[in-house]
Formats: sequence, structure tokens, C-alpha cells
Amino acid sequence: MPPPVTHLEQAKDDQDDLVFLDEHPGTPALSSSARNVWRVMIIDDDEDVHSTTTFALGNLDMQQRPLEFVHAYSAGQARELLKHEQEIAVILLDVVMEQDDAGLHLVRYIRETLKLHDVRIILRTGQPGYAPEIDAIRDFDINDYKTKSELTRIKLFTTVTAAIRSYEQIRKINDSRRGLTQIVHASTQLMSLHGVQNFAAGVLAQIGDLLGCDANGVLCVQECPDDGCHELMVMATAGTFRHLDNITLTVREDQRIHDALELALAQRRNVYGPDYITLYFAGKASRDFVAFLEVRRAPTEIDERLLEVFCSNVAVGLDNVELVSHLHNAAFYDQLCKLPNRTRLVEILDATVAGPAREEATLSLVDLDHFAETNDALGHQFGDMLLIGVANRLQTELGEHVTVARIGGDIFCVLGDSAQVNPGNILALFQRAFSIDGQDVQLSATLGLVRLGEHEGSGADALKDADIALKRAKSQQRAGHFYFSRSMGVEIRERVRMMHALRTAFGQNQLFVVYQPQLDLATRRPVGAEALLRWQTPDGKFISPDRFIPIAEYSGLIIDLGEWVMRTACRELVDLRKAGHEDFMMSINVSQVQFRHPLFLDMLKRALEDTGAPPQNIELEITESMAMEEPDLLIKMLGQIKQTGVSIAIDDFGTGFSSLSYLQRLQIDRLKIDRAFVTEITGSARGSSIAEMVIQLGRNLGLAVIAEGVEDERQAQILQSLGCPLAQGFLFARPMTASALNGWLNNDALEGAA
Repeated sequence: MPPPVTHLEQAKDDQDDLVFLDEHPGTPALSSSARNVWRVMIIDDDEDVHSTTTFALGNLDMQQRPLEFVHAYSAGQARELLKHEQEIAVILLDVVMEQDDAGLHLVRYIRETLKLHDVRIILRTGQPGYAPEIDAIRDFDINDYKTKSELTRIKLFTTVTAAIRSYEQIRKINDSRRGLTQIVHASTQLMSLHGVQNFAAGVLAQIGDLLGCDANGVLCVQECPDDGCHELMVMATAGTFRHLDNITLTVREDQRIHDALELALAQRRNVYGPDYITLYFAGKASRDFVAFLEVRRAPTEIDERLLEVFCSNVAVGLDNVELVSHLHNAAFYDQLCKLPNRTRLVEILDATVAGPAREEATLSLVDLDHFAETNDALGHQFGDMLLIGVANRLQTELGEHVTVARIGGDIFCVLGDSAQVNPGNILALFQRAFSIDGQDVQLSATLGLVRLGEHEGSGADALKDADIALKRAKSQQRAGHFYFSRSMGVEIRERVRMMHALRTAFGQNQLFVVYQPQLDLATRRPVGAEALLRWQTPDGKFISPDRFIPIAEYSGLIIDLGEWVMRTACRELVDLRKAGHEDFMMSINVSQVQFRHPLFLDMLKRALEDTGAPPQNIELEITESMAMEEPDLLIKMLGQIKQTGVSIAIDDFGTGFSSLSYLQRLQIDRLKIDRAFVTEITGSARGSSIAEMVIQLGRNLGLAVIAEGVEDERQAQILQSLGCPLAQGFLFARPMTASALNGWLNNDALEGAA
């Protein structure tokens, strides 16, 4: 009985010279591919079949390789051998052994249980009557079927050779498939790595996995190869080459590696040596990448093809990861000062407020005072250098444990322990001039600070709080500082809440206009009305104009609100004129924000045109403080308004500090005595002095005068005796809706006049 395994090289015609593998127990086992043989398994219960098959094929080469035989004398023995034997190329299997169909059952075991799909199975039988049916050959995945009598030496050689060729092609296809699967997996793994260095290190590791060896090499990038630059910057290393990390690779560091990499770059292709490989990754933007790895064996043809595919994928990946790195820097870092930007700062703040460093940490905004003027006077290039100088000083002098960011044009942010981040330390940095391009520039800064230990909320919330503190500091004085307090936060949040509620109320028609009549004090007849904006919430509560008008101005909503009030009042005036009140005047308040809007004059003209309201019956009320701010601009604007035929009144007159010279130049028509001075007529030792002064001033300047806030008859009589012709107040009528005003004018007003 031949032994289980017959050595490939000694199977000569004289079987006495056979040498078996098990005669050399000290020899390390090698795979059949490493030993360059084809393994053929003979499964037959006839010993002569084993001998004749070995004799017929033993001294022949197939596909430039000799054969090695594995022997089994029953289906059961074959099952045990196949559990351990590797890389069987062909199985010559007897159909009939222990049982008539033992061979067929063994085929099913090989295919389904052992999952050996590559091995080629050739059925042989000495009993043609036991030949399997065509369906059985197909269903059992049998590759060939022969009777032993027809298998002459030549036919046996031909049959086995065809099977080995088929096995070799299948193995190549499967190896390529497995390699491509591994490349896809490797690409997926690589793309999950962040940063160019991590990606490059991952490339070396994946090459080692692809070749089945340890990663032992270096990956470099060559800048500007088209310009003849030969500097190889090391991006990643592995194994015994870690000493080359982060250097410029030259001949002096390692001539063997340097020359191998230069050859791959010069030929723009992969180069395979007996114990190393150099891989070329074509990059974009004048950057090429190249890797050197030591290997234990030369790569196979399949290895080389797979490496070509891998290099194509990795070349794209290297370009992409560099692009991602550039995008990351652009997204998270200020490109001028190379500091974290607002987005990155919020991430750092989130980590800080969630960690133990929160209790002792302080966040400070640093706003450079009057930087815009410096930038305009000395040029933007100089301004950029000045910003870089500020960034460098903040970084170097506040300590390495402090985070410095730039979150706006001239606004920096400092985050760190309160011992370093405090007004004394930061403002002291601006006591020395900055030397920029040969010039000494003195800067000051204003700070808004937040103690994170006292802060509740996210990093973005902390930054908002610091901004609130900064605005408060700037409103008080330059070159100062202000710490955020919770009361400030409550105030701001209430303002924001009110702003959103006001926008919603405007959209849902919760705002409406009421009208307070204005009367002739002598006849007590109505001559006009003041349009006033009111807000009633769905639950019936009224929001004071003193609360929501400033919010509307702050948010800019006053522009839309003011235009709506103007149009509503104009339409009401038109309706009143149709009802017979043709000499009726309509007074409309105009806020400072609304008045300064560049399209205000157009809004006024459109409102008059669209509603058909007569301009001579429309009066716009502006405040005294508004009249005195930038009076030259106001004089020009009032002149344009007057050309439309609309008249102008100064509201709350006497509460400001009007210049009489400017007052004479303003094209106004009426002064309105503030309710505070009306109240003083009967409730103050000063009495009617201010009201009397305003009435006299109006008379001297040829202006009409009206008093507001008249609440009792005594006040009305005094004002009339002083020469004030007109008044409004609760004594006569409270503000009322349009329908109520129409009824009042037709009934109550007439009764009051009578």
C-alpha cells in the first residue's frame, strides 16, 4: 500500500526509490504553492490503482510543476485526510468503495461540509454499470467522469492536466476576488482615518495585509516634481523605519530607500525587487506619493495586479484626505492668524463646560478699540499684520495652557484658567505698543468676560453671554471690561422672547391701532387724533408700548410695523372724511429707526398714494432727542417730507436739550408739551413754568402747540389761560378703536362740545 503522501520529486519509474515527506520530520512544512507543486489526491480501495496512477504521472510536469500525491483507501480515510490536507488541486475518486455510492456521498461532503469548491473532482469507476446519472454529475459538482479502462496513461495525463489548468484559473480568479475584496475593505478602513499622517500610516499597514506580511516601510510625498524638486518628505513610517519619522529623506539618511523611491518617481510606476517593493501613487497639484516596503518574497503576478488597483485607489484617497484636511483647516481655523475660529472655539467650549476644568475657567472676548480706523488709515495689509501681532502676543504671553481664538474681524477670544484669563493680565498686554512694519502702534481693547463655573448652558451659550458682557462694557467705556451676570442674561433672554412673540403677534393680527382724540380747548371740539399702536395677547392681556416698541426698534421689525400703522391711519382718515369730518388731522408717530430707513420717504409717498389720504391732513410726530441728533441730516429729510404736504410735530418737547438755532431751521409745524409738564401745572411747586415757556416759544416761532396727558379740568383751564389752543388726554377721551372713534365723533364729542 503506498503511503498517504508521495513526494513530488522522487516518483520515478522505479518505485523502490520513492522518498516520502514523513521521512523528514524535522523539515518545516511548506504550502504546495511555496514548494511549487500540484497536489493530487487518489481515493480508491484498490492499491493497484494508486500504484499505477503514481507510476503513470509521477515523473511528469504539468504547468511547469511536478505532482505530489496524497493517498486514501476509503471514503472514511479520505474524510479524515481532507480535514487537514491543504491545497489539493485534483481528486481522482473511485465511485464504488465501501458502498456503491460512497464516492458520490464523499463529493457532497467535500463540497458542502468542507466547502472545498476550488478542487477539481474526477470520478473513476471500474464498473461501468455503476456510472452515475447526468443529473448526479451536475448536482454533485463533479468535474469529469471516466471508466478506469479508458484511462490510458496519455488520457490520464490529459484529463489531470485539464483539471489542473481549471484549478489554476479558478484559484487565480478567487485570489483576485479575495484581493479586490480586501482592497475595498482597506479603502473603507483608510477613509475612516482622519488626517494625512494617519491615512499614510494606514496605507503602509494595508499594504502589509494585502501581501500577508508585516508592514515595514516608509511613505513619502514629493512636492513640485515638475519643477525638478527632489525633496522627499516622510509622511509615515512602520516597523524598523520609524526612526525616519517627520524628516526630509535624502541619500544621507538611507541611500537604498532614497534611490528606490526616486526610481519609482522617475518611471512613474511601481517597481518590484526581490526583497522590497516601491509603490507609486500619482497625486494632483504637483504632488506625488511613493512608498517603500521590505517583503519576504517577490510578489506574484496577482499580487502585482492587485497592488496596481490598490495604488490607484490610494492615490485618490491621499488627494482626498489632503483636501479634507485643507477643508477642515478652512472650516475650523482662521486663515490669517492660524488660530481656532468661532466654530472650533464652540467645540472647545463645549468640551470645557462638560469637564472638570469648568469651575476655574474664564472666557474673555477681546475687542480691539477703533481698529477699523487704523485699518482704513494704514491699509488692510498693515491691519492684517497688526492682527497677527495681537494674536502672537496673546498666545505667547498668556501661557501655553490658554486657548486663543479669533472669532471676528478684530475680536479675539481667550479661554483658560481664571489665574491667567482676567482683565489685569489681558489689558496689560496692550500697554506696550505693537511694532508693525517699522511703526509703533498703540492699541487698547475692551473685554467681555464669563466665569464658566457660574455659567449654565452650552459653549455657544457661553460665547453669547460673553458678547452680552462685551456690549455692556463698550456702552460704558472703551479699554474697560465687564463680567457677565445672570441678571444680564435674564434681561437679554426676555428681550429675545419678546422679540419672537412680537413677530408672531404681528403675523397673527394681535396688534391694532387705536386713536386718541385731540381737541380745541376753547370750543372742546375734536380737531384730530393721534394713532397709537397696541398689542393684546390671545389671553386678553395688553403689552405696554414702552416694552414692545424698543424691541421692535432693536429687531428692525419697526420698519414693517411703522409702515402698517401709517397705512392703517391713512385709511382711517379717508373713512372719517367720507363720514363728514373733512378738517380732521391724523397724527402718526415715527420712530428714529423708521425715520432713518433709506426708503422711509418712498414708504410715506406710497402710503399717501395707495390710500388716497390728503397730505395736508397728515402729521408725523418725531421726538425731540431724534430732532437734535444729526440735525443737518434731519433738516434735509424734513424738507423732503414737507414737499409732500405732510406736516411735522415734535413730540415730548421740553424733555431734551434743543438748540434754539437748530429749532428755527427745522421745518416743523407744531410743538407737543410732554405730559410730565402738564402734570406739574397742578402737582408741583414749579407749577406751569415749563408749559408756559413752551407755549410762549411756539408763539414766538409761529408754531402751533398741543398739550398731552390732560387728565383733569383744572389742567385744561390753566393751559387755556396760558394760550395753549389744543390738548389731548383722559379728560376728553381715552384711545379708542376706529369704529369707536367714528361713534364718538358723531355723538359724545358733540355732546361734550355743547
